Amino acid sequence: MCLATITDDLFTTDFFTQVEQRYGSDRVEDFSDWQDTINDGVTLNDYDKLNLANQFANRRIRFVSDSDHWHKSDYWATPLESLGTKGGDCEDFAIFKYFTLKAMGVDESKMRLMYVRALLINEPHMVLIYFEDPKAMPLVLDNLKTKILPANQRRDLKPIYSFNGQGLWLAKAQGLGSNKPTSSGTKSWTDLVNRIENGE
Repeated sequence: MCLATITDDLFTTDFFTQVEQRYGSDRVEDFSDWQDTINDGVTLNDYDKLNLANQFANRRIRFVSDSDHWHKSDYWATPLESLGTKGGDCEDFAIFKYFTLKAMGVDESKMRLMYVRALLINEPHMVLIYFEDPKAMPLVLDNLKTKILPANQRRDLKPIYSFNGQGLWLAKAQGLGSNKPTSSGTKSWTDLVNRIENGE
């Protein structure tokens, strides 16, 4: 099951059989709904795609810390693992939304996973951000707040750095859209993509 590029071809009878074997028969419906959500999103504009993916993830995945869920201090779950176990932490929400939106046809260059500090709880946190164009104020998709808001309306988040499959950016507090790549990515991201390609 290769999720690096999720297409309708992924959701075969064999796929759903593997989901049932791995996660149980009660999980199959969520994966079927995920397929429908992706298909519905393909024909929408980007803003409607963002809302659809954001709502699906926030409603179908519950927040669980990595230590409680995976018995590890830090673990980046694949979209299959997050939906299959019906749980994940902030990184897993962001990753799930990223690949769901990519499957809907959103340009990868418009999306980044961003590490921030959530000031209200004073903890590191991850969100997904979307840029309509490089100079636009990014929109923030978050599991702490269900409404998608521009970054300048999320004063509770202090950006640290952002990345996607195309590079890693150090965030500037005010100029989120003008950051320059500083490396080809992170080890966690590379490991995640490899596991996705192996059907995990």
